[in-house]
Amino acid sequence: MASYKFKPYNVGRWIIWSLFAIVLIFAPLVFTSNLSGTMLAQMGIAIIACLSYNILLGQGGMLSFGHAVYTGLGSFVAIHALNAVTAGQSSIPVSLLPLVGGVAGMGFAVLLGYVTTKKSGTPFAMITLGVAELVFAMSLMFSEFFGGEAGISGNRVAGASVWGITFGPQVQIYYLIACYTFVCVALMYAFTQTPLGRILNAVRDNPERVEFIGYNTQRVRYLAFIIAGFFAGISGGLGALNFEIVTAEVVGTGRSGGYLLFTFLGGATFFFGPIIGGILMVLAFVLLSEFTKAWLLYLGLLFLFMVMYAPGGIASLIMMNLRAASFGKLKQIWVSYLGLFLTAMVALIGAGAMIEMVYHLQLNSALGDYLKFMGITLNAKGVDSWFGSVFVMLTGLGLFEVARRHFLVEWSDIQIEIEKEIKRREAA
Repeated sequence: MASYKFKPYNVGRWIIWSLFAIVLIFAPLVFTSNLSGTMLAQMGIAIIACLSYNILLGQGGMLSFGHAVYTGLGSFVAIHALNAVTAGQSSIPVSLLPLVGGVAGMGFAVLLGYVTTKKSGTPFAMITLGVAELVFAMSLMFSEFFGGEAGISGNRVAGASVWGITFGPQVQIYYLIACYTFVCVALMYAFTQTPLGRILNAVRDNPERVEFIGYNTQRVRYLAFIIAGFFAGISGGLGALNFEIVTAEVVGTGRSGGYLLFTFLGGATFFFGPIIGGILMVLAFVLLSEFTKAWLLYLGLLFLFMVMYAPGGIASLIMMNLRAASFGKLKQIWVSYLGLFLTAMVALIGAGAMIEMVYHLQLNSALGDYLKFMGITLNAKGVDSWFGSVFVMLTGLGLFEVARRHFLVEWSDIQIEIEKEIKRREAA
Protein backbone atom coordinates (compact mmCIF):
# COMPACT_ATOMS: atom_id res chain seq x y z
CA MET A 1 0.00 0.00 0.00
CA ALA A 2 1.47 3.33 -1.05
CA SER A 3 2.00 5.95 1.62
CA TYR A 4 2.36 9.67 1.09
CA LYS A 5 4.22 12.08 3.28
CA PHE A 6 3.71 15.81 3.34
CA LYS A 7 6.93 17.78 3.33
CA PRO A 8 6.28 21.41 4.27
CA TYR A 9 7.92 24.25 2.42
CA ASN A 10 10.96 25.87 3.97
CA VAL A 11 9.42 29.33 4.38
CA GLY A 12 12.66 30.92 5.59
CA ARG A 13 14.53 29.74 2.51
CA TRP A 14 11.86 31.13 0.19
CA ILE A 15 11.99 34.47 1.99
CA ILE A 16 15.78 34.68 1.74
CA TRP A 17 15.89 33.85 -1.97
CA SER A 18 13.03 36.26 -2.67
CA LEU A 19 14.84 39.06 -0.83
CA PHE A 20 18.01 38.26 -2.77
CA ALA A 21 16.11 38.57 -6.06
CA ILE A 22 14.45 41.81 -4.94
CA VAL A 23 17.82 43.32 -4.00
CA LEU A 24 19.26 42.40 -7.41
CA ILE A 25 16.25 43.89 -9.22
CA PHE A 26 15.92 47.17 -7.34
CA ALA A 27 19.55 47.93 -6.48
CA PRO A 28 20.18 50.04 -9.64
CA LEU A 29 16.93 51.90 -9.00
CA VAL A 30 18.15 52.93 -5.54
CA PHE A 31 21.80 53.59 -6.46
CA THR A 32 21.43 55.51 -9.69
CA SER A 33 24.87 57.06 -10.27
CA ASN A 34 27.23 55.75 -12.93
CA LEU A 35 29.76 54.71 -10.28
CA SER A 36 27.08 52.78 -8.40
CA GLY A 37 26.00 50.96 -11.54
CA THR A 38 29.58 49.93 -12.29
CA MET A 39 30.15 48.79 -8.72
CA LEU A 40 26.93 46.77 -8.60
CA ALA A 41 27.91 44.97 -11.80
CA GLN A 42 31.36 44.22 -10.42
CA MET A 43 29.82 42.94 -7.18
CA GLY A 44 27.76 40.40 -9.10
CA ILE A 45 30.88 39.20 -10.93
CA ALA A 46 32.90 39.03 -7.70
CA ILE A 47 30.15 37.11 -5.90
CA ILE A 48 30.19 34.35 -8.53
CA ALA A 49 34.01 34.23 -8.49
CA CYS A 50 34.27 34.04 -4.68
CA LEU A 51 31.52 31.42 -4.42
CA SER A 52 33.20 29.29 -7.08
CA TYR A 53 36.47 29.61 -5.17
CA ASN A 54 34.69 28.58 -1.98
CA ILE A 55 33.74 25.26 -3.61
CA LEU A 56 37.44 24.54 -3.35
CA LEU A 57 38.37 26.27 -0.10
CA GLY A 58 35.32 26.15 2.13
CA GLN A 59 33.61 22.99 0.93
CA GLY A 60 36.60 20.95 -0.19
CA GLY A 61 39.38 22.25 2.02
CA MET A 62 41.55 22.91 -1.05
CA LEU A 63 43.65 26.05 -0.65
CA SER A 64 44.21 27.31 -4.18
CA PHE A 65 46.54 30.13 -5.17
CA GLY A 66 45.57 30.01 -8.83
CA HIS A 67 41.81 30.40 -9.12
CA ALA A 68 42.25 33.46 -11.34
CA VAL A 69 43.60 31.11 -14.02
CA TYR A 70 40.06 29.89 -14.69
CA THR A 71 38.27 33.22 -14.34
CA GLY A 72 40.96 34.85 -16.51
CA LEU A 73 41.06 32.22 -19.24
CA GLY A 74 37.27 32.29 -19.31
CA SER A 75 37.52 36.06 -19.88
CA PHE A 76 39.97 35.66 -22.75
CA VAL A 77 37.89 33.01 -24.52
CA ALA A 78 34.73 35.09 -24.03
CA ILE A 79 36.33 38.26 -25.44
CA HIS A 80 37.57 36.32 -28.48
CA ALA A 81 34.06 34.93 -28.95
CA LEU A 82 32.68 38.48 -28.68
CA ASN A 83 35.07 39.68 -31.37
CA ALA A 84 34.01 36.75 -33.55
CA VAL A 85 30.39 37.84 -33.17
CA THR A 86 31.35 41.43 -34.03
CA ALA A 87 33.20 40.24 -37.16
CA GLY A 88 30.20 38.17 -38.24
CA GLN A 89 32.09 34.90 -37.82
CA SER A 90 29.76 33.64 -35.10
CA SER A 91 26.06 34.00 -34.35
CA ILE A 92 26.20 33.36 -30.61
CA PRO A 93 23.94 35.84 -28.75
CA VAL A 94 25.91 38.23 -26.56
CA SER A 95 23.80 37.18 -23.57
CA LEU A 96 25.20 33.62 -23.86
CA LEU A 97 28.86 34.60 -24.10
CA PRO A 98 29.37 34.17 -20.32
CA LEU A 99 28.47 30.52 -20.83
CA VAL A 100 31.24 30.34 -23.43
CA GLY A 101 33.58 31.59 -20.70
CA GLY A 102 32.11 28.99 -18.34
CA VAL A 103 32.74 26.15 -20.78
CA ALA A 104 36.28 27.45 -21.31
CA GLY A 105 36.90 27.60 -17.57
CA MET A 106 35.57 24.08 -17.21
CA GLY A 107 37.72 22.86 -20.10
CA PHE A 108 40.90 24.28 -18.60
CA ALA A 109 39.89 22.84 -15.22
CA VAL A 110 39.54 19.41 -16.85
CA LEU A 111 42.98 19.83 -18.42
CA LEU A 112 44.88 21.25 -15.44
CA GLY A 113 42.80 19.92 -12.58
CA TYR A 114 43.64 16.26 -13.12
CA VAL A 115 47.26 16.91 -12.23
CA THR A 116 46.47 19.56 -9.62
CA THR A 117 44.08 17.39 -7.59
CA LYS A 118 46.47 14.44 -7.47
CA LYS A 119 47.68 15.98 -4.22
CA SER A 120 45.91 17.65 -1.32
CA GLY A 121 46.88 20.06 1.43
CA THR A 122 50.11 22.03 1.01
CA PRO A 123 51.25 20.19 -2.17
CA PHE A 124 47.92 21.09 -3.80
CA ALA A 125 48.41 24.76 -2.88
CA MET A 126 51.95 24.78 -4.28
CA ILE A 127 50.86 23.13 -7.54
CA THR A 128 48.11 25.72 -8.04
CA LEU A 129 50.64 28.48 -7.41
CA GLY A 130 52.98 26.96 -10.00
CA VAL A 131 50.17 26.67 -12.55
CA ALA A 132 49.18 30.29 -11.91
CA GLU A 133 52.73 31.50 -12.48
CA LEU A 134 52.99 29.37 -15.62
CA VAL A 135 49.79 30.75 -17.14
CA PHE A 136 50.72 34.33 -16.25
CA ALA A 137 54.12 33.91 -17.94
CA MET A 138 52.39 32.47 -21.00
CA SER A 139 50.06 35.47 -21.12
CA LEU A 140 53.05 37.70 -21.79
CA MET A 141 54.62 35.29 -24.30
CA PHE A 142 51.70 34.36 -26.58
CA SER A 143 50.40 37.74 -27.67
CA GLU A 144 48.24 36.22 -30.43
CA PHE A 145 45.83 34.89 -27.83
CA PHE A 146 46.49 37.11 -24.81
CA GLY A 147 47.13 40.36 -26.63
CA GLY A 148 50.43 41.14 -24.91
CA GLU A 149 50.56 44.02 -22.45
CA ALA A 150 47.68 45.83 -24.17
CA GLY A 151 45.33 42.87 -23.82
CA ILE A 152 42.29 42.15 -25.99
CA SER A 153 39.46 44.64 -26.37
CA GLY A 154 35.97 44.19 -27.78
CA ASN A 155 32.60 45.81 -28.26
CA ARG A 156 29.64 44.22 -26.50
CA VAL A 157 27.15 46.04 -28.75
CA ALA A 158 27.33 43.28 -31.34
CA GLY A 159 24.85 41.08 -33.13
CA ALA A 160 21.13 41.67 -33.46
CA SER A 161 19.34 43.38 -30.58
CA VAL A 162 16.55 41.47 -28.83
CA TRP A 163 13.53 43.56 -27.72
CA GLY A 164 15.71 46.65 -28.08
CA ILE A 165 18.36 45.30 -25.71
CA THR A 166 21.81 46.03 -27.10
CA PHE A 167 23.82 45.79 -23.83
CA GLY A 168 25.26 49.19 -24.60
CA PRO A 169 23.90 51.02 -21.53
CA GLN A 170 25.42 50.00 -18.21
CA VAL A 171 22.02 49.22 -16.70
CA GLN A 172 21.37 46.57 -19.36
CA ILE A 173 24.66 44.79 -18.74
CA TYR A 174 23.97 45.03 -15.00
CA TYR A 175 20.69 43.16 -15.30
CA LEU A 176 22.38 40.51 -17.44
CA ILE A 177 25.01 40.10 -14.70
CA ALA A 178 22.25 40.08 -12.05
CA CYS A 179 20.44 37.23 -13.84
CA TYR A 180 23.63 35.19 -14.07
CA THR A 181 24.44 35.99 -10.45
CA PHE A 182 21.09 34.76 -9.17
CA VAL A 183 21.14 31.58 -11.25
CA CYS A 184 24.79 30.78 -10.46
CA VAL A 185 24.32 31.39 -6.73
CA ALA A 186 21.25 29.13 -6.76
CA LEU A 187 23.08 26.40 -8.67
CA MET A 188 26.11 26.54 -6.38
CA TYR A 189 23.86 26.34 -3.35
CA ALA A 190 22.08 23.37 -4.92
CA PHE A 191 25.48 21.75 -5.43
CA THR A 192 26.13 21.90 -1.69
CA GLN A 193 22.98 19.79 -1.14
CA THR A 194 23.91 17.07 -3.64
CA PRO A 195 25.61 13.78 -2.70
CA LEU A 196 28.78 15.04 -4.41
CA GLY A 197 28.69 18.24 -2.36
CA ARG A 198 28.20 16.25 0.85
CA ILE A 199 30.99 13.79 0.11
CA LEU A 200 33.22 16.76 -0.76
CA ASN A 201 32.67 18.03 2.79
CA ALA A 202 33.62 14.59 4.06
CA VAL A 203 36.80 14.62 1.97
CA ARG A 204 37.64 17.96 3.56
CA ASP A 205 37.04 16.73 7.11
CA ASN A 206 38.28 13.12 7.01
CA PRO A 207 39.71 11.87 3.69
CA GLU A 208 40.96 8.61 5.23
CA ARG A 209 37.47 7.56 6.30
CA VAL A 210 36.09 8.52 2.88
CA GLU A 211 38.67 6.24 1.24
CA PHE A 212 37.75 3.51 3.71
CA ILE A 213 34.06 3.54 2.69
CA GLY A 214 35.01 3.17 -0.96
CA TYR A 215 35.21 6.67 -2.47
CA ASN A 216 38.11 7.93 -4.55
CA THR A 217 39.02 11.23 -2.88
CA GLN A 218 41.09 12.39 -5.86
CA ARG A 219 38.11 11.91 -8.16
CA VAL A 220 35.84 13.83 -5.78
CA ARG A 221 38.31 16.72 -5.65
CA TYR A 222 38.70 16.61 -9.43
CA LEU A 223 34.95 16.80 -10.07
CA ALA A 224 34.61 19.68 -7.61
CA PHE A 225 37.54 21.41 -9.31
CA ILE A 226 35.80 21.14 -12.68
CA ILE A 227 32.54 22.55 -11.31
CA ALA A 228 34.41 25.43 -9.67
CA GLY A 229 36.20 26.09 -12.96
CA PHE A 230 32.87 26.30 -14.80
CA PHE A 231 31.43 28.96 -12.51
CA ALA A 232 34.76 30.78 -12.42
CA GLY A 233 34.68 30.92 -16.22
CA ILE A 234 31.17 32.40 -16.15
CA SER A 235 32.45 35.11 -13.81
CA GLY A 236 35.31 35.79 -16.20
CA GLY A 237 32.95 35.94 -19.19
CA LEU A 238 30.76 38.47 -17.41
CA GLY A 239 33.85 40.51 -16.59
CA ALA A 240 34.83 40.54 -20.27
CA LEU A 241 31.41 41.88 -21.26
CA ASN A 242 31.35 44.43 -18.46
CA PHE A 243 34.79 45.96 -19.10
CA GLU A 244 35.09 45.15 -22.83
CA ILE A 245 38.81 44.56 -22.35
CA VAL A 246 40.84 41.68 -20.92
CA THR A 247 44.50 42.02 -19.95
CA ALA A 248 47.11 39.69 -18.50
CA GLU A 249 46.28 41.00 -15.02
CA VAL A 250 43.15 38.83 -14.89
CA VAL A 251 45.25 35.64 -14.69
CA GLY A 252 47.80 37.09 -12.26
CA THR A 253 48.47 35.80 -8.77
CA GLY A 254 47.28 39.13 -7.37
CA ARG A 255 43.76 38.38 -8.57
CA SER A 256 43.94 34.86 -7.13
CA GLY A 257 45.13 36.31 -3.83
CA GLY A 258 42.16 38.66 -3.86
CA TYR A 259 39.72 35.77 -4.19
CA LEU A 260 41.42 33.98 -1.30
CA LEU A 261 41.57 37.06 0.91
CA PHE A 262 37.97 38.16 0.50
CA THR A 263 36.50 34.67 0.60
CA PHE A 264 38.25 34.24 3.95
CA LEU A 265 37.13 37.65 5.20
CA GLY A 266 33.53 36.93 4.23
CA GLY A 267 33.61 33.51 5.87
CA ALA A 268 34.52 30.36 3.98
CA THR A 269 32.64 28.05 6.38
CA PHE A 270 29.23 29.48 5.48
CA PHE A 271 27.63 29.59 2.04
CA PHE A 272 26.75 33.29 2.23
CA GLY A 273 30.23 34.24 3.47
CA PRO A 274 31.79 34.55 -0.02
CA ILE A 275 28.83 36.74 -1.04
CA ILE A 276 29.86 39.18 1.68
CA GLY A 277 33.46 38.76 0.56
CA GLY A 278 32.62 39.59 -3.05
CA ILE A 279 30.87 42.79 -1.98
CA LEU A 280 33.81 43.77 0.22
CA MET A 281 36.21 43.03 -2.63
CA VAL A 282 34.60 45.62 -4.88
CA LEU A 283 34.27 48.17 -2.09
CA ALA A 284 37.98 47.80 -1.31
CA PHE A 285 39.18 47.85 -4.92
CA VAL A 286 36.97 50.75 -6.02
CA LEU A 287 36.25 52.93 -2.99
CA LEU A 288 39.04 52.28 -0.49
CA SER A 289 41.68 52.67 -3.21
CA GLU A 290 40.30 56.16 -3.93
CA PHE A 291 40.60 57.30 -0.30
CA THR A 292 44.22 56.34 0.28
CA LYS A 293 47.23 55.00 -1.57
CA ALA A 294 47.93 52.74 1.40
CA TRP A 295 44.71 50.79 0.96
CA LEU A 296 46.52 47.48 0.46
CA LEU A 297 48.27 47.94 3.78
CA TYR A 298 44.95 48.62 5.51
CA LEU A 299 43.57 45.53 3.85
CA GLY A 300 46.47 43.47 5.13
CA LEU A 301 45.95 44.79 8.66
CA LEU A 302 42.27 43.90 8.45
CA PHE A 303 43.14 40.40 7.29
CA LEU A 304 45.60 40.02 10.18
CA PHE A 305 42.98 41.26 12.64
CA MET A 306 40.38 38.79 11.33
CA VAL A 307 42.82 35.87 11.48
CA MET A 308 43.65 36.69 15.11
CA TYR A 309 40.20 37.48 16.47
CA ALA A 310 37.58 36.12 14.03
CA PRO A 311 39.05 33.28 11.92
CA GLY A 312 35.58 32.25 10.81
CA GLY A 313 35.10 35.52 8.94
CA ILE A 314 32.24 38.00 9.02
CA ALA A 315 29.67 35.26 8.37
CA SER A 316 30.68 33.41 11.53
CA LEU A 317 30.29 36.61 13.57
CA ILE A 318 26.81 37.09 12.14
CA MET A 319 25.75 33.53 12.89
CA MET A 320 27.17 33.59 16.42
CA ASN A 321 25.25 36.74 17.24
CA LEU A 322 22.06 35.49 15.58
CA ARG A 323 22.25 32.44 17.85
CA ALA A 324 22.66 34.67 20.90
CA ALA A 325 19.83 36.92 19.71
CA SER A 326 17.48 33.94 19.22
CA PHE A 327 17.84 33.21 22.96
CA GLY A 328 17.45 36.87 23.92
CA LYS A 329 21.04 37.23 25.12
CA LEU A 330 22.34 39.85 22.72
CA LYS A 331 21.09 42.73 24.84
CA GLN A 332 23.44 41.67 27.62
CA ILE A 333 26.59 42.39 25.61
CA TRP A 334 25.76 45.43 23.49
CA VAL A 335 27.78 47.65 25.85
CA SER A 336 30.79 45.35 25.41
CA TYR A 337 30.38 45.52 21.63
CA LEU A 338 30.30 49.30 21.80
CA GLY A 339 33.49 49.27 23.87
CA LEU A 340 35.21 46.95 21.39
CA PHE A 341 34.20 49.13 18.46
CA LEU A 342 35.28 52.44 20.03
CA THR A 343 38.65 51.14 21.28
CA ALA A 344 39.36 49.48 17.93
CA MET A 345 38.61 52.74 16.15
CA VAL A 346 40.99 54.63 18.46
CA ALA A 347 43.78 52.14 17.68
CA LEU A 348 42.99 52.32 13.95
CA ILE A 349 43.11 56.13 13.93
CA GLY A 350 46.54 56.10 15.54
CA ALA A 351 47.87 53.43 13.19
CA GLY A 352 46.28 55.15 10.20
CA ALA A 353 47.96 58.45 11.04
CA MET A 354 51.37 56.77 11.10
CA ILE A 355 50.71 54.91 7.86
CA GLU A 356 49.59 58.06 6.07
CA MET A 357 52.66 59.98 7.28
CA VAL A 358 54.99 57.24 6.05
CA TYR A 359 53.29 57.19 2.64
CA HIS A 360 53.39 60.98 2.49
CA LEU A 361 57.13 61.00 3.11
CA GLN A 362 57.74 58.32 0.50
CA LEU A 363 55.35 59.43 -2.24
CA ASN A 364 54.27 63.03 -1.67
CA SER A 365 57.28 64.66 -0.05
CA ALA A 366 57.35 67.28 -2.83
CA LEU A 367 54.01 68.63 -1.53
CA GLY A 368 55.53 69.63 1.81
CA ASP A 369 55.66 68.16 5.28
CA TYR A 370 52.00 68.66 6.18
CA LEU A 371 49.02 66.47 5.31
CA LYS A 372 45.38 66.14 6.27
CA PHE A 373 44.12 62.99 7.99
CA MET A 374 40.49 62.78 9.15
CA GLY A 375 40.33 66.55 9.39
CA ILE A 376 43.53 66.82 11.44
CA THR A 377 46.70 68.45 10.13
CA LEU A 378 49.77 66.27 10.67
CA ASN A 379 53.43 67.12 10.24
CA ALA A 380 55.08 64.08 8.66
CA LYS A 381 58.47 65.20 9.99
CA GLY A 382 57.24 66.51 13.31
CA VAL A 383 57.97 64.68 16.55
CA ASP A 384 54.66 65.78 18.05
CA SER A 385 52.62 64.16 15.28
CA TRP A 386 54.52 60.90 15.52
CA PHE A 387 54.42 60.81 19.32
CA GLY A 388 50.71 61.59 19.34
CA SER A 389 49.95 58.91 16.74
CA VAL A 390 51.93 56.26 18.61
CA PHE A 391 50.29 57.24 21.91
CA VAL A 392 46.78 57.06 20.41
CA MET A 393 47.47 53.68 18.81
CA LEU A 394 48.97 52.11 21.93
CA THR A 395 46.20 53.52 24.11
CA GLY A 396 43.58 52.11 21.75
CA LEU A 397 45.27 48.71 21.66
CA GLY A 398 45.51 48.57 25.45
CA LEU A 399 41.87 49.54 25.94
CA PHE A 400 40.81 47.12 23.22
CA GLU A 401 42.56 44.24 24.97
CA VAL A 402 40.86 45.12 28.27
CA ALA A 403 37.46 45.32 26.52
CA ARG A 404 38.14 42.06 24.65
CA ARG A 405 38.90 40.13 27.82
CA HIS A 406 35.80 41.48 29.51
CA PHE A 407 33.76 40.54 26.46
CA LEU A 408 35.13 36.98 26.43
CA VAL A 409 34.01 36.48 30.04
CA GLU A 410 30.52 37.74 29.23
CA TRP A 411 30.36 35.68 26.04
CA SER A 412 31.39 32.51 27.88
CA ASP A 413 28.67 33.06 30.48
CA ILE A 414 26.09 33.57 27.73
CA GLN A 415 27.09 30.34 25.99
CA ILE A 416 26.70 28.44 29.26
CA GLU A 417 23.23 29.94 29.73
CA ILE A 418 22.27 29.02 26.17
CA GLU A 419 23.39 25.41 26.63
CA LYS A 420 21.37 25.17 29.83
CA GLU A 421 18.33 26.57 28.04
CA ILE A 422 18.73 24.07 25.20
CA LYS A 423 18.89 21.16 27.65
CA ARG A 424 15.84 22.52 29.49
CA ARG A 425 13.84 22.70 26.25
CA GLU A 426 14.89 19.17 25.29
CA ALA A 427 13.79 17.82 28.64
CA ALA A 428 10.45 19.65 28.58
